[in-house]
Amino acid sequence: MVAQQRLVEVFVELADTLVDDYDVIDFMHTLTEAVVELLDAQAAGLMLADQRGNLQVVASSSEESRTLELYELQHDQGPCMESYRQGTRVTNIDPDSAEQRWPGFGAAVRASNFTSVHALPMRLRTDVIGALNIFLARPGQLTDADIALGQGLADIATIGLLQERTSQERNVLAEQLQGALNSRILIEQAKGMYSERHGVEVTDAFSIIRQHARNSGQPLLAVAAQVVDGTFDTATITPD
Repeated sequence: MVAQQRLVEVFVELADTLVDDYDVIDFMHTLTEAVVELLDAQAAGLMLADQRGNLQVVASSSEESRTLELYELQHDQGPCMESYRQGTRVTNIDPDSAEQRWPGFGAAVRASNFTSVHALPMRLRTDVIGALNIFLARPGQLTDADIALGQGLADIATIGLLQERTSQERNVLAEQLQGALNSRILIEQAKGMYSERHGVEVTDAFSIIRQHARNSGQPLLAVAAQVVDGTFDTATITPD
């Protein structure tokens, strides 16, 4: 009952996030955190296609998973690339299988001590806008129920992004997603600068920046810009 209640809460949280002028980056991080929690995964990440159809990393639950996703992009191989291009699920791939399918990426997976990797398409009918990466570091595999749940979360995010837009409106969506992808550069700079200035881990730095944006009602990008230009006042940070 507790698990079912938490599942309902997560789906409500995702739906509630999709309001007018919602923060795309924050929404995607909420999605990856939900996947990690509900599937007992070690990490999760999300890639979306830019205006040219090239995948870009939008959200990662950890720096380790982000590094692997960047490796996928740089070497043009891995479960997320395959899931996006084929519009299919790529699940329960252990390090041995990963090395056979994607030699370079598989070696990186083994070095990261993940026990299996997975990718689910961000797909609505014939539209595939990205893919969701899931990384396990525990024994066992994702069950059929786990995969269905993960796909359900990915589907909610996809539907929320597309919102049954017309072809003309989807051009607006492409611009919105491109803006979110471009924003990642500034956010990554802010994470690194905050981490260095305050002696905290990069992941913790992002959590602080993101939580402050939520607490203060500011866009995540605005707070990131404050960190980069030195106007962010740590005294304004409020407890969670």
